[in-house]
Amino acid sequence: MERRSFITNGLAVGLTGSAFDYQESTPEIEQEVFVEQYRSGRPHQGKVLAAIQPHNDDIPIFAGGTVAKLIEEGYTGYLIRTSNDDHAGLGDTVGEVILNNERDNFKVAEALGLEKVYDLGYRNHRMDNISIQELRGRLIFLFRMLKVDTVISYDPWGHYEENPDHYITASAVESARWMAGSHLDYPEHIDAGIEPHTVSERYYFARGPQLVNRIVDITRNIDHKVEANRVVVTQGPGGNNGVRLKQRLAEKGKKLPLLGDDDLSANRNYIKHLMLDIDSPGLRGVPSDRETGKPYGLEWAEKFHYIGPRSSKLETYIEDHAVDK
Repeated sequence: MERRSFITNGLAVGLTGSAFDYQESTPEIEQEVFVEQYRSGRPHQGKVLAAIQPHNDDIPIFAGGTVAKLIEEGYTGYLIRTSNDDHAGLGDTVGEVILNNERDNFKVAEALGLEKVYDLGYRNHRMDNISIQELRGRLIFLFRMLKVDTVISYDPWGHYEENPDHYITASAVESARWMAGSHLDYPEHIDAGIEPHTVSERYYFARGPQLVNRIVDITRNIDHKVEANRVVVTQGPGGNNGVRLKQRLAEKGKKLPLLGDDDLSANRNYIKHLMLDIDSPGLRGVPSDRETGKPYGLEWAEKFHYIGPRSSKLETYIEDHAVDK
């Protein structure tokens, strides 16, 4: 299903506002948008995806539904976290914060059906101080070893990203995914039996304006996304925020019937019906999953800058015109 749409956020920034205070009346970038829907029969059986996030709430917020959908369609998936999240979340000491985030990260992988977690352990909010060559090399090794076909991560061309962990990770992913296919880069891998392997497909998400050309219908997998956000209790917009809202209202003698009667229902309903619907987990101007799907007749959707496998015109010509001698 294809259609013309104006999908990205406005680019103008008010002179007195934040760099993220997007104006909805600003002209948007026109794109040809493809709507990706669920495909039965496990059409991706045998393929491998890597969901790559700097922090343990990034994939759940922006791509949890898409990851769950692709896993259900046959992918084997892995979760790669580049930072140790030591400056984000709950804990009386830095060590406790790191441990709590590590535990949540493993729960995210379980909620989305991912096979294994690789934690690379760089300092949170300090990744612009690391060697990007080192990070790139580690990703190249993982892409080759796991034979990754598809990556899901932050958009290296996203605009106005303030978090260095996000844009450093995005840049390293994009450069590593094509260098992984070169026999001249890290030839010692080949001697160890790990062959070059190019990552051919990318789903890139962003917190701000970006070039959007793919909308993924996650209606079937919205509850997987809700669960992935619920298990991140150390940080992020999900976790126990439903319970906290319920308690805050109770102190004022009020309640929201939508939150339900128990803590589990409160957290799940808060994430699904408030966080992912009314109040976007991204920044101001970033549409919620419900809003993203509306123009396409979808109940819930996620948006991406998608780049697929390149087709060779030469190979196509040869296939169409070659004859037997």
